[in-house]
Amino acid sequence: MPATSAALPSTVPEFALYGEATRGKDAEAVHIELIETRSRKYDWHIGTHTHAGLFQVLFLLGGQVRANIDGDLWECDGPVALTIHPSLPHGFDFSEEAHGYVLTVDQNMLFAASGHEGDLFSPLFVQPLAIGLGAAPELLARIEALLQNLIHEAAWPRHGHTLMLEWLARSTLLMLVRVQAERRILENSGRGDFELFTRFRVEVERHYKEQWQVGQYANLLRVAPARLNRLCLKLAGKSAFEITQERLMLEACRKLTYVPAGVASIAYELGFQDPAYFSRLFKKLVGVTPKEYRQQAAGKAEGGGAAP
Repeated sequence: MPATSAALPSTVPEFALYGEATRGKDAEAVHIELIETRSRKYDWHIGTHTHAGLFQVLFLLGGQVRANIDGDLWECDGPVALTIHPSLPHGFDFSEEAHGYVLTVDQNMLFAASGHEGDLFSPLFVQPLAIGLGAAPELLARIEALLQNLIHEAAWPRHGHTLMLEWLARSTLLMLVRVQAERRILENSGRGDFELFTRFRVEVERHYKEQWQVGQYANLLRVAPARLNRLCLKLAGKSAFEITQERLMLEACRKLTYVPAGVASIAYELGFQDPAYFSRLFKKLVGVTPKEYRQQAAGKAEGGGAAP
């Protein structure tokens, strides 16, 4: 969070990337670089500036940063991600041991996608955020792997280079959305409830094919079924039973799309003793029969679209 106010210069320069006045006509929609690459060049000080049409996320994995963002002074230790809207003046002073990545994304690439993708990323940039990454080690590891892949892809363009950069950038931002969403859940529910809900999701992943009842999960987690159900409704907007059924149907959809086995075989693999019951339940929850779903998925694949 901002600690204190800081003065902004009377004139704030606008750069493409810091120190570069313009972008070339063929500039890519995604740019990635190490914090050290540009900061060392400017003696670890990046003066206040803006970026026309470019969103930035600073992934500080270690060290410290003193950031002036729109007149507010942020003092942060890594690992942390700072999100910055194109219109916001910002500058940085890094410690010499600071390391991490700066991800820059063109606004057209980020928000021109179809569906709800733009809405998904918008919360990251409505206001500047300092998103701590230390409390989510698993997501941090995945974010770091994506950033490393971005660096490798940017350094050595290959077939599908532009598309790969965009996919990796969107994946990185989606991971950041997840970190922020989990942080909000934790703030709203308390650590104990959040940890219990997380343990429940882990056990669902282990036992959904066995079609465990809610009471079995509750016994394993040593809570009353009613409490587990209330917790799921509070944090996910779904009952514990609905969460288990949703996971089961997700696996069914995947198998119907990618596994060339009969519907009955898939039903047995997912723990159903009666394939007819599986088909009725699938239609109730998904909206079409397993056969119709498979036909739709095959049609989308032939037409070049991705199956659900």
